[in-house]
Amino acid sequence: MIGSAPVAGQDARAQHRARAVVATLCVVAALLVGLAAWAILADRLEEGGAAALIAGALLVLAGVVASRSKDVRSRLVVSFGDRLFDGGVLAAAAWALRIEEPVAAVGALLALAAGFLAAYVRARGSALGYLVEESAATRAIRVGLISVALLAGWAGWALFAVGAWMLVVTLVRTSQVAKEERV
Repeated sequence: MIGSAPVAGQDARAQHRARAVVATLCVVAALLVGLAAWAILADRLEEGGAAALIAGALLVLAGVVASRSKDVRSRLVVSFGDRLFDGGVLAAAAWALRIEEPVAAVGALLALAAGFLAAYVRARGSALGYLVEESAATRAIRVGLISVALLAGWAGWALFAVGAWMLVVTLVRTSQVAKEERV
């Protein structure tokens, strides 16, 4: 009994530290998403892509920390950060590119809608008690493609690729939920 008290205290401290790390990473990422959106809207796509890349890397790291800590609140904060990233960066790209590159703007809107749909399927499956997780690789591919598209000036096809990727992720998550429903 006496030996188990410090372990429980250590677990609580470790979880508190993990929450603090996740919150800090997500707040810095949110600030960078705002900077990225501003840069994109100011027609500075490369700078916006760089800020988005750093924000995305921080969100991937926060997701890894939250996943390892098994803390529901930390995962929720990371999920909000992901939605902020998609909403801020992709919406800004859609708006900024709508006149000169309407195909890229449509790709950004597709990626935005598909990302939110994938998040909904994950959240709905989790609410039903099914194991539907977002891996660090899925998050890294999404934010990496978006950021590199902006950095390299490949917005047209790359944003459609992100949309297609997120539709595939949605289908995979939907099949996971369906498989668990049958069991």
